Amino acid sequence: MKYVFLIFFINLLPQYAGKSLRRDDSYPKTFEDIKKEIAGYTDIAKAIIDLAVHGKAQNRSYERLALFADTIGPRLSGSKNLDAAIKYMFSALQEDGLENVHLEPVKVPHWERGEEFAVMLEPRNHSIAILGLGSSVATPPEGITAEVLVVASFDELHKRAQEAKGKIVVYNEPFINYGETVRYRSQGAVEAAKVGAVASLIRSIASFSIHSPHTGWQNYQPDVPRIPTACISVEDAEMMSRMSFRGTKIVVHLKMGAKTYPDSPSFNTVAEIVGSKYPEQV
Repeated sequence: MKYVFLIFFINLLPQYAGKSLRRDDSYPKTFEDIKKEIAGYTDIAKAIIDLAVHGKAQNRSYERLALFADTIGPRLSGSKNLDAAIKYMFSALQEDGLENVHLEPVKVPHWERGEEFAVMLEPRNHSIAILGLGSSVATPPEGITAEVLVVASFDELHKRAQEAKGKIVVYNEPFINYGETVRYRSQGAVEAAKVGAVASLIRSIASFSIHSPHTGWQNYQPDVPRIPTACISVEDAEMMSRMSFRGTKIVVHLKMGAKTYPDSPSFNTVAEIVGSKYPEQV
C-alpha cells in the first residue's frame, strides 16, 4: 500500500512543480516565492548572527545560563528552587524590556527524591551511583536487599518472567535514540512489577556517560504495584550485565526516601515581544 501511494504522489509532482502543496490549495505562494521571501531576510539574519557571535551579545546566552544554573540550581517541580527560578526569570524578563510580563497561577506535581543510595553486596562491595526517577515510591525504611536480574529488553524480561519474582530488575538496554529508548525509563518499573520484581534500576538514557546517572520522570499504572525505581550509570549497568553473562550472582542493597506531596501552587511565566507590523497577532 505504501508503494502504491508513493507512485501516486510522484505522478502528481509534475502538476504541482513550483507550487506549494496544500490540501485546500488556498495558499497562493509558490516555492520560488517562499525562497525569495526567505532570501529577503539575509541582511537581518546576518546582523543577528554578528550580534550574537561577534557583537555585544557575544557569550551572553552562555553567561546568563551559567548564572541561572549556578545561582538557582536544580528546579524540580514543586521545589523552593523552582519558586526562586520563577522570581528570577520574571525580573529578568522585565529588565530586558519584554512586554506583558506576567505570572499565571498553576498547580504542579510535588515530589522529593530524599536520601538514596545503592550498594552491590555480591560478588563484591561496590557503591552504585543512582538517581531516583520522578514520582518513584520509596523503599521500606530498612531498604531492599535482593538478587539482581539483568535484562537487555522488555522482551527478555517477559521471557524470563519466572526468574524476576522477588528480584531487582536491572535494565541494560542499548541506546538506539532518545525517543525509542526512553520508554525503558518511563515504563521500566511497571513492566518489572508485573512480573513480581521488588525494584527496578534503569541504565541511563544516554549515548555517553562519565559514570553519571541521568534522571527523569516515570509513570506508574493504577492496576500495577508501585515499586521503587532509579537510574544508574551506563558503566554500572554494563558491569552487572557482564557479571550476569558469566553466571555470577549479584546482590544489591537499595534505599530510597522519595516522597510525593499534594500538588503545589506555582506559576507559568509569560512574556511577549509585540511585533511592529502585526501587533495584534500572537
